[in-house]
Amino acid sequence: MEITVKTAEQLRLTAEEFGLIREKLGRTPNFTELCAFSAMWSEHCSYKNSIKWLKTLPREGKKMLVKAGEENAGLMDIGNGNGVVFKIESHNHPSALEPFQGAATGVGGIHRDIFTMGARPIASLNSLRFGSIKEAKTQHLLSGVVHGIGHYGNCFGVPTVGGEIYFEDCYHTNPLVNAMSVGILKNGETISATAEGKGNPVIFVGSATGKDGIGGASFASANITGESTKELPAVQVGDPFQEKKLLEACLEVIRTGAVVGMQDMGAAGIICSTAEMSAKGEVGMRIDLDRVPVRQENMKAWELLLSESQERMLMVVKKGREKEVIDIFEKWDLPAAGIGEVTDDGLLKFYMNGELEAEIPAHELVLGGGAPQYDRPYSKPGYLQQVEAFDAGSVEVPDDLRKVAEALIALPNIASKKWVAVQYDSTVGAANTSTNEPSDAAVVLAKGTGKALAVTTDCNSRYVYADPYKGAMIAVAEAARNIVCSGGQPLGVTNCLNFGNPYNPEVYYQFVHAIKGMGDACRKFDTPVTGGNVSFYNQNPDGAVYPTPTIGMVGLLESIKDKMTLDFKEEGDVIYLLGKSYGDIGSSEYLHKIQKVEYSPAPHFEIEEEWQLQRKVAELIGKRLVRSAHDVSEGGLFVTLAESAFPRGLGFDVVASDFKIRKDAYWFGEAQSRVVVSVAVAKVEEFKKALGNFPATELGVVTGGSFEVDGMDWGRVEGWKESYDMAIGNFMARQVEMG
Repeated sequence: MEITVKTAEQLRLTAEEFGLIREKLGRTPNFTELCAFSAMWSEHCSYKNSIKWLKTLPREGKKMLVKAGEENAGLMDIGNGNGVVFKIESHNHPSALEPFQGAATGVGGIHRDIFTMGARPIASLNSLRFGSIKEAKTQHLLSGVVHGIGHYGNCFGVPTVGGEIYFEDCYHTNPLVNAMSVGILKNGETISATAEGKGNPVIFVGSATGKDGIGGASFASANITGESTKELPAVQVGDPFQEKKLLEACLEVIRTGAVVGMQDMGAAGIICSTAEMSAKGEVGMRIDLDRVPVRQENMKAWELLLSESQERMLMVVKKGREKEVIDIFEKWDLPAAGIGEVTDDGLLKFYMNGELEAEIPAHELVLGGGAPQYDRPYSKPGYLQQVEAFDAGSVEVPDDLRKVAEALIALPNIASKKWVAVQYDSTVGAANTSTNEPSDAAVVLAKGTGKALAVTTDCNSRYVYADPYKGAMIAVAEAARNIVCSGGQPLGVTNCLNFGNPYNPEVYYQFVHAIKGMGDACRKFDTPVTGGNVSFYNQNPDGAVYPTPTIGMVGLLESIKDKMTLDFKEEGDVIYLLGKSYGDIGSSEYLHKIQKVEYSPAPHFEIEEEWQLQRKVAELIGKRLVRSAHDVSEGGLFVTLAESAFPRGLGFDVVASDFKIRKDAYWFGEAQSRVVVSVAVAKVEEFKKALGNFPATELGVVTGGSFEVDGMDWGRVEGWKESYDMAIGNFMARQVEMG
């Protein structure tokens, strides 16, 4: 067939990019080659519209064991000769069309990124966004995504230990499904995603290849429209039991010392793994595609190259040890086949039944090589004028604050996510310590190291929408605060940057300023960005989703004895608020959902205040002076108190001490850099001495089971907890009854 600009555009390449490909090859590419460029130069693989700004993030740190973006996931030192491997990625577009498989394969893919480096996954987290929970479509998507995450994780045998879910109208068409995996390994036993050694065999291992997932990388780099359902074959199909076997086989074969390099076949399948491994090692490969194990007959060369069938790996092994490697995979009842060898000419040559189908320099396909890099224009979004014009004085303070609190505690963004969590296996592996002893971050034993890890995902996208710079800083700060409140020391960050169409200058403004805020916060907290994922083109018919730069953060506890939980422990304990109080209701759930104000500034946040708060909280926990610690976030101070009371069925008697601050802001405002702690009476004086001049307020005491606020009885804890626990389940149950 004749290859023209129109052909390139049908494959989501621009006319300029088609010209660049011709220039690099010195000829017009054939269809198979053009398909390869289409996948590898897609936003999903090349980061062509984001790499300029990603390079500005702090990417180095004394505990980092590999450079950011150099391997499939980040790797940081946790001491005693051990490392933690972690990464977060999106699977948004597939989940919008086929929520079960979209979410399931997102979980499978992120775990492969961990064990392809030689680490055993020990924990899974997620960060999810949906439209209004009152909508039937949202309930369908929520059910499918949660079922998919639970199915894959439960069968694969890695506990889902944490996450977050928000419901906002802007995610109605395009939900966000971000999955994170955390693993541990012995330092020095890492496997690199590199091809080396002329003549070394290239081996395909794992599930046979089919036509599912073809074009997935390009599909993820375009807006979702009414026509997107026609692209449903781009959604992959996962098999968690096959991946469990692949995990064990890969870890076993790594121990033989026969493996030179390994990479999972995720986005863009064989073309991606061969190109990236070759480019990194500055070598080439000769691949015989007819030797790839398949489950569908008569697959064409371009289909084999682009298929995103799941549970597959590409390995380069030492010459002469092929049989040893293949025997291990056959023992695990997994397909394995030699499909080619490493060459020294830098070219990827793909053959089918002896016929050369494609010949491309590996370097020209990849990020950091020949893939284009763009510098997009950006301009301040018009809606920010409305944000800046907000006047809190126009919002009257409600007479009945208890009524507000009752509505707030049952909002889907605040209420318990129990309906979701019970569908996940959180205890498999017996390493999750947070099931019955909740803390702000999930705390997981790193077995064999004597240590524990605190892990969390965080981002309030409404804050980022109101102020991209400050909102992204808050996302980093809250992740670090959650780890510190759990007794950990923040180590590093992986991010999942979910934005709209980068060709829209206002969307790109959000992206650029969020990156700047994220970078400044990560530098302050000494949490380098080890890697992550950019997901553009998250759109609705009315425009982009909220900018959602999700932060996945890992922290270290030198001993599990250092863990701090969020629950009040005993009647009579004294409750303190650490940090300053502000009369701020900006971008709060109270203002947006109860008062129905669409545009308002991000809540108060000063990074130095946050830094000082986290240092003080860490000191108090380290000196064993507090019995609980829980940060103030969505829903404000009242919700924080309630969440600390719920686990043990306790109550509280608290009074607002600053009468200059409006009462709705005091109890429901979401000003940052605040933590609620409880202190045993016997340690109050020592606690006060340790506080020094740090701003803190004595709120009241822990009681036997009633909520007393400003001298008024707000009722028993049981009623509040029922509303909190059942809110999401009640929405979903009503849909089942109607369905």
